[in-house]
Amino acid sequence: MPKAAAVATLLGTLSVSTLVHAADTIKVGVLHSLSGTMAISETTLKDTVLMLIEEQNKKGGLLGKQLEAVVVDPASNWPLFAEKARELLEVQKVSAVFGCWTSVSRKSVLPVI
Repeated sequence: MPKAAAVATLLGTLSVSTLVHAADTIKVGVLHSLSGTMAISETTLKDTVLMLIEEQNKKGGLLGKQLEAVVVDPASNWPLFAEKARELLEVQKVSAVFGCWTSVSRKSVLPVI
């Protein structure tokens, strides 16, 4: 799969909020477990998202703005996924969230988004 197609596919899976900040950056939430049982697979996913953000920023960013990653660790704790998603959206004011590798984590954040 060409790199551009991979990025387009990944961007297509975002939950994009209507808030794009007027600042020079667009905050992007990264919601993958960095500790606990799922860390073995989700740490790699976090690293991949950070790599893609870095590559996109080298190309000029998105909509003329640099992307800024905000990484949180829900610690393989399914209810904590919802709490961390809420933190990303309401406190950190991210415009998009990458994460929720498992179906149970997606179900946990569904009421929040």
